[in-house]
Amino acid sequence: MGSQSYFKALIICLIAVIGSTQAQLQLDFYAKSCPNAEKIILKYVAEHIRNVPSLAAALIRLHFHDCFVNGCDGSVLVNSTPNNQAEKDSIPNLTLRGFSFIDAIKSLVEAECPGVVSCADILALTARDSIHAIGGPFWNVPTGRRDGLISRAADPLASLPAPFHNLTVQLTLFDNVGLDANDLVVLSGAHTIGVAHCTSISTRLYNFTGKGDTDPTLDSDYATNLKTLKCKNINDNTTLLEMDPGSRDTFDLGYYKQVVKRRGLFHSDAALLSSSTTTSIITKQLQSTQGFFAEFAKSMEKMGRINLKLGTQGEIRKHCARVNN
Repeated sequence: MGSQSYFKALIICLIAVIGSTQAQLQLDFYAKSCPNAEKIILKYVAEHIRNVPSLAAALIRLHFHDCFVNGCDGSVLVNSTPNNQAEKDSIPNLTLRGFSFIDAIKSLVEAECPGVVSCADILALTARDSIHAIGGPFWNVPTGRRDGLISRAADPLASLPAPFHNLTVQLTLFDNVGLDANDLVVLSGAHTIGVAHCTSISTRLYNFTGKGDTDPTLDSDYATNLKTLKCKNINDNTTLLEMDPGSRDTFDLGYYKQVVKRRGLFHSDAALLSSSTTTSIITKQLQSTQGFFAEFAKSMEKMGRINLKLGTQGEIRKHCARVNN
């Protein structure tokens, strides 16, 4: 009896391992288990993004911040508890928006198919649908991601590219998750939409080297304009700036046009011009909107596959803001 129990346990373990290693993302993963899931998500996005197009930038940023920290597992959506400070309360994530939007969609999907569709998949699909809803590119989002069980505030600090990072640091962080220089430049193109806070560039404007100076890689006229009309002092933590002035809700080539004029808002944007490799990738994107959209779609599909939890790994959360039990 003892040996039989041992072998039964061994077989169960092997099945679990095989299930988790062989599982993979696939298009229409929920075709049988929740056939209306993607339609529900698309319908909600279409109804709401047209009224608040600025949410598209917030949602794709949310997806980016999720994937770069422990993989695309919805861990950025989890609330902190008395015993754990979660990712969303980490300093780089304090300006993230869109959590209630994802929660609302999750509630609709749960009403249709309880415990079937992961928050990680909902976030990935919502990001895609919101960008497409404002006229941006469409990309395939294969599904089957599982939700993570761990969300720690310390992790984003080590994993997320920051507005003040130079090119070497950015490339290293992208390489850490299997992305390359082309992905860095192309995904940075998402800065063509959305806004940033003055805190993201205050040091660049007022104290770049610690001597009360301005970053010399920033166009001087633009810097003066920003200091005169927008970020009037180094302590401004409320004023919002358009990432791509004049077309913050339009997904186009405007960001790259700003960067080549030395008017990229972040130091990390300007850093893309510090290498002939990344500069040439910018030049390539500027050749056509259609080409940029195609490249962006490829890089988003790659990003959506970072360090996935599949098969029996993780869980399917009932509420995106907290792990089950």
